Amino acid sequence: MAVNKRLCCGHSNYYYGVGPGVSAAPAGVSAAGPGTVPASLLDVAARAVAANVPFQRVEQSFPRVPEHVLGRIVYWSFPRNERYIRMYSSFVSSGSSSVAASTASASAAATGSGTGGTGREDGESPGVPFDRGVRLLESGAVEDVLQIGFHLSGIVREPGSGLFPDQEKVFKASVSFDRCKITSVKCGCDSRDIFWCQHIVALSLYRIRKASSVQIRMPISETLLQMTREQLQKFSQYLISEHNDVLPTAQRLADEIMESKSTINLLQGAPDPTAGGSVDDEYCWHLDEEQILKLVKNFLTHGSHSEQLTSIFEKVREMLRARDSNSVRMLTLITEQFLTDPRLPGWRTSGIPTTEKCRPLWDEIGALWVCVILNPRSTAAEKSSWWQRLKSWSELPACPLEDGDTRSSGAVGTQSHPVPHTIFQRALEAAYLSWNDSHLEAILRCNRPTAELRKNYRCMCMGTVNGLCTLVNSSGRRIWLENIPLACARVEALRSHGYTDEARRLAVAIVLGMKHQQRLNCLSYYNRKNMVPQPAHSGFSGSYHQRYQSPSAEGWIGHPLDPIGCIFMTLLEASGLAAKDNTVPISEDECPTCTAGESSDSTSCSHHHTCTASEDLGKEEYYCLALEVALMGLGQQRMMQAGVYAQEKAVKQEGKLIAQLEQFELDDVHVEVFRDQVQMLLESGSGSGLGHGVHPNSTPMHTFAKYLFVRLLRHDANLAFRVGLRAMRLPVVESTDDHDEASVGHSSQQPTPGNPGQVISRYPRWFNFAHVEARQCDLAATMLYAARDEPQRLRTVLECAQRNIYSSRQLFKLAQDAYECAIPKAGTTRHRPLLEAALELGLQVMRLTLNRPGWHRSEMVRWLVKCATELGYEALIDLMKLWYSFFTPSEAAGTVASTIVSPATLVHLGLDFVRQEELASRACVLAVQCVRKDAPNCALGALTLCEKNVRAFDDIYMHIVDEASPSMTWIQLFAVARYLERRTNALRAHKVALLGMKNLHVAYNQDSHPAINDIHWACGLSHSIGKNELTCMIQVVIENIHCATILSDILRRCTLNAPGISAIEGKHRPSLVILTYDKPPLILLLNAVLSAYVNTMHARLAHISPRHYTDFIEFLCKAREAFLLAPDGRHSFAHLIENMKLVYKGKKKLMLLISERFAL
Repeated sequence: MAVNKRLCCGHSNYYYGVGPGVSAAPAGVSAAGPGTVPASLLDVAARAVAANVPFQRVEQSFPRVPEHVLGRIVYWSFPRNERYIRMYSSFVSSGSSSVAASTASASAAATGSGTGGTGREDGESPGVPFDRGVRLLESGAVEDVLQIGFHLSGIVREPGSGLFPDQEKVFKASVSFDRCKITSVKCGCDSRDIFWCQHIVALSLYRIRKASSVQIRMPISETLLQMTREQLQKFSQYLISEHNDVLPTAQRLADEIMESKSTINLLQGAPDPTAGGSVDDEYCWHLDEEQILKLVKNFLTHGSHSEQLTSIFEKVREMLRARDSNSVRMLTLITEQFLTDPRLPGWRTSGIPTTEKCRPLWDEIGALWVCVILNPRSTAAEKSSWWQRLKSWSELPACPLEDGDTRSSGAVGTQSHPVPHTIFQRALEAAYLSWNDSHLEAILRCNRPTAELRKNYRCMCMGTVNGLCTLVNSSGRRIWLENIPLACARVEALRSHGYTDEARRLAVAIVLGMKHQQRLNCLSYYNRKNMVPQPAHSGFSGSYHQRYQSPSAEGWIGHPLDPIGCIFMTLLEASGLAAKDNTVPISEDECPTCTAGESSDSTSCSHHHTCTASEDLGKEEYYCLALEVALMGLGQQRMMQAGVYAQEKAVKQEGKLIAQLEQFELDDVHVEVFRDQVQMLLESGSGSGLGHGVHPNSTPMHTFAKYLFVRLLRHDANLAFRVGLRAMRLPVVESTDDHDEASVGHSSQQPTPGNPGQVISRYPRWFNFAHVEARQCDLAATMLYAARDEPQRLRTVLECAQRNIYSSRQLFKLAQDAYECAIPKAGTTRHRPLLEAALELGLQVMRLTLNRPGWHRSEMVRWLVKCATELGYEALIDLMKLWYSFFTPSEAAGTVASTIVSPATLVHLGLDFVRQEELASRACVLAVQCVRKDAPNCALGALTLCEKNVRAFDDIYMHIVDEASPSMTWIQLFAVARYLERRTNALRAHKVALLGMKNLHVAYNQDSHPAINDIHWACGLSHSIGKNELTCMIQVVIENIHCATILSDILRRCTLNAPGISAIEGKHRPSLVILTYDKPPLILLLNAVLSAYVNTMHARLAHISPRHYTDFIEFLCKAREAFLLAPDGRHSFAHLIENMKLVYKGKKKLMLLISERFAL
C-alpha cells in the first residue's frame, strides 16, 4: 500500500548543529556490545516518542527542537523486533525459541551493538523469503544502505544459481517506516507475493542488526531548507542531468509552479517521502492487498493454492496474537473476496453441495470474526463498525449458512425446521458480550481461593448469602457460568490476542463452573428420580419426559467454535504438555478488561498482573482440568446435527480430541479423575450421553465409550464394562423399551430389530449412520475380547451386543472379529468361549437375514459352517438339527450339509467311523427335509448328498415325481433327469424327463429355444429304453412342442440307431428295431411335423415383408424335405403351394419367386 507523502512547510523548527549527518550510535552505549552504561534519558524519551507520536506532531508541538534530539527520534523510529519482519515475509509461524532469538537480536541492535543475525530455525522452510533474506544478509550481499529521515534504501546483490552461477543480480530495495512500522516497500525484483521478498528482508534486517553501520540523515526537506538559491538550482540541474528519464516530469512541475493559480501553488509546503507520517494517517505495516485478493480469487476460481490460503488464516491468527491491525484488514479482504464467489447462490438455494475445500475455510472465517469482535481491547466504535459490516454481509442473499446442507426453501422457524444461521451469526451474537464485569475482571486478574470466598460459600449453603452460587465453588475458587460456547469464545479471543495468562485463568473458571453445574444437575436428577415411582425393570417408562432425558440444545462437540477443543488446548498448554502459541509479551499497563470503549474501575486495574503463575494452579492440576473438560465435553448428551457436513465435523472433532487424549499416559491421579468423572457421567441426567435415559436423536457415545473402556480396563474393570454396556445402545433404532445392563441374561424375550431405513427419513437425517454402526461394532468387539477369560462377563457383553446392534452387516463383522481372536496362533489353543460367541452372533445374523433376498448370504453360510467346524462334532450336529431357523432349504442342502460331510471336514475333525456315519445320516435327514420344503431348489443337491443312502435317495425321488414336479421348472427337472441317467437310473431319468417335457412349451417361432438340447436328449433317452417309452415321450412332444424345425430334427433322430446305454435298472438292454415313418409312433410325429410346417407358413405369411422373402423360401425348402418323408408328400406339398397362391395372390412377387424355385 502506497503511503501519502506528507507536505512539509517551508520553514524549519529545528535547531541545527554542526555537520549534515546524524550519528547512529546511541549515547551512553558502547558500540562493541550490549552497553554496560544505562541508556540516556534522551534515548529513553526518543524511543517512546518514536513508537507512539507522529513526526508531524513533534514538528507542530515545539517551535524549536535540537537536531540531535530529532536524530534520535528518527533513529528509534525503525522497527526493532525481527519477529514482525518474519511475520510479513513467511507463512510459517515461528516458535517460542525463535521469538527469544529475535528479541535478543532486536535488543542488541537497539542498543547499537553489531550482533549477527540468527540463521534458519528448526521447522522453518529454507525457501521462505525470510530465510533467504537472512542468508543474503549473512553473505554480505547488502550494500550502500542509507537512511534519509523515515526512508531506508540500499542495494542487494543476489548471486546467480542453476546454469548461470556467475551471473550476479543487483536489486535496489527501499522501505518507508513510521512509528516502528514499515509502511511501504519497494524492490526492483520481479517477485510478486503476499509477503515481502528476500531483498526487503535483507535490507530491514541490516538496519536492525547493523544499525551502527547505517548512515542516517535528516529528511530531505530539511536539507533543502539549508540550501541557498544557487545551491537549490545546482541541485535541481544536477539531479535532472543524472536522471534524464525525469526530464518530462521536471518540465511539467516547473510549468505548474510558474502558474500562480496552479494546484501546487495553492497548497502550502511540498511532499517529502522521507518526512514520516502525518497526524491523520492510519499507520500500519505494509500489506499487499492486491496479491491477497489475487490469491483468494485463484483459489475460488481454480481451487488452487489451498495450502497457501490455509496458511493465510494462520497468519491472521498470528497477527491477532501480535495485536497487529492488519489482522482485521487481511480478514476483511479475504471475507469480501469469498463473498464474491459466483457459486454461493447455488450452494445457498439450489441444493448444490459446497465443495469440501471451501467449507472448512468458511468455518475458519466465522471463527476468526468471533475472535475479532471479542477483542478485549477494542473500542465501542470499533465493535460497532465490525458489527455493521458483519450485518451487511449476513443480509446478502448469497451469504453462506453455518450449516451448508440447510436450504432456504421450506418452512422455517418451527421446531423441526429452525431458522438457519449465516456463517457470521456467532460473531454478531458475540458483539453483545461485554468484558465490563467485576466478577470476570477478578477472574482474569487472579483466581486464588481465599478465606473470605470460602466463608461466603459456606454462608451461601446455609442460605444467608444470596447469589454467590454463581460466583464461587465449594473450594472457594471463582467460577464462570455462561453459555459454554460463548464462554469458550472469550477464552479463544484472549488467546488469539495474546492474553495467554488471562485465557488460562478464565478457562479454569469455566471448567470449575462446568463441574459445579454438573454436580448440581446430578443431584437434581437423583432427587427427581426418587420422587417419581419407577417400574421393576431398569428402563424408564410412562410419559416421554420420564423415559427420555432432553439433550442439550447445542452440542459442544461439532460446534462451529469448537469450545471443548479450545478449553482443552488452553489448559494443556498451561500444563506444559503442548506447544504454546507464539505471543507478544503484554506490557504491565495493559489490562484486557479495560478498553477505551468501556469504563472500568481504576482500582481494579491497578492490581492487574499481581497474581503470578506460581500463585495459580500447578501443571498437574491444569492437566487434570483439561482431562475433565474433555471428558465432560465428549460425554455431553447432544442432538444429532442436521446436515451431512455438520455430522462429519462432529465426528472429526470427537476423533481429534480423543486422539489428543490418547497421547498421554495416565498415572494414579489421572485415573482418579477418570473414575470420578465417569461415575458422574453415568449417574447424570439430561446432561450426559451415558446417563440412564437418552433421547432417540441424541448422538451415540460409542467412540467415546471405547476410549474410556480401554483407559479404565487396567485400573477399574467393573467401571470400564459398566461404561461399555451402557454406551452400546442405539436409541434411534430401538423399538422396545430400554433395558439396563443389569438385566442382561435374565430376559427370555428375543430383541426385535428396528428398521434402520427409518433413520434416514426422520429429522434430523442420520447421514453418518453407517459410521455410527461401525463404531458400535468396534466397541462391542473390544469388550468381547477383553471379557474372553470371564465367562459370565463374556455372556453379558454378548447379549448386550445382540440386543443393541441392529445392523446384520455389523453383527457379522463382530462375529468375524471374535472368530479371528479365538483362532489359535502358533503354539496356542483355541479359545472356545470366543468361538461359541462368534457362532452365536453368526447364527443371529442368519436368523435376521433369513427372509432378505437382497443379502449375499453365501459368504456368511460358508463362514458359519467353518466356525461350527472349529467348535467340533456337537456344534455341527446342532447346526443340522436346527437348520430351518437359520438357513434356506437350498443353503442347508447345498453349502451346509455338503461342507459338513466333505472329506476335508472329516479329516479336520478327526472323527471315528461311528461319528462320521452319524454326520452322514444327519445330513441325509436334512436333505429330505429340505426337499419337502423347497424341492425346486434343493432336489439335485439333496440327491447328490444321499447317493449312499438308498432310503433317503428313494424318498427324495418319489417326492419329486409325486408332489414337487408341478412346482419345478423344465430346467430343474431335466437337470435331475440327467443326474439320474449318470447314475444309471435310466427309467427314473425317463420318468423325470417326461415330467420336464410336460412343463416345457415351445412356440412355432422359437427355433432357437434354450431347451433344444434337453429335448433331443430326452427323446434319445426314451428311444434307447424302448418303443413304449418313446411313444409316451412323442405324445408329450407333439402336445407341447409346436416348432416345425425342432419337431423335424426329432423325427430324423428317431429314425437313426438309438443311443446306447450300458444297462437299464440293472438289466441288459434289449435289441432294438429301426423305426419307420409310416408306423407308430413316428407316423404321429410325422403328421405333427407336417401340421407344424403348414401352421408356421400361414403364420409367417400373415405378416411377411419383402426383406424376409428369401428366408421364407428357405423355410419352404425345409418343409418340402419333411413332406417328402410322407407317402403322398409330394402331392400334399404341391397342393399346399397351389392353395398358398390362391389365398395370398396379392403377394405377387413372393408367389413368383415360389413358382420359380419349386417349378410349380
